[in-house]
Amino acid sequence: MSESVKVLVFSDDRTVRESVRLALGRKVASDLPDIEVLEVATQGALLRTLDAGTDYALMIFDGNAQPSGGFGLAHQVKEEYADCPPVLLLVTREADAWLASWSRAEAVAPFPIDPVTLPQQAAFLIRARLAAVAE
Repeated sequence: MSESVKVLVFSDDRTVRESVRLALGRKVASDLPDIEVLEVATQGALLRTLDAGTDYALMIFDGNAQPSGGFGLAHQVKEEYADCPPVLLLVTREADAWLASWSRAEAVAPFPIDPVTLPQQAAFLIRARLAAVAE
């Protein structure tokens, strides 16, 4: 697989975006292509990026982002974009799992970021997205 896949990371905090990028690295699994990470910091930038029509294999949203949180944005993009890529939400509190369910996110990951768990979850979601696109 020579073509890379794109991952969109949303957080208002550059240190969160950097932590995600570092945890993912250039490749999340040996059976998957390299990844390209695009970072956005605002709701407007996220929506403009999605409107541009680039196909993302995965989107990772910070549930604690301000003023637009990842939970609400996940719900919004799932409602407004046909064939929306999977969303992985970063959550600080286990109690936020119900809100992640409401947002229609496919997965949640704990924050602070676990450098083992995050790439595993990303790989699972990317595989599912690539399989769905191939059908």
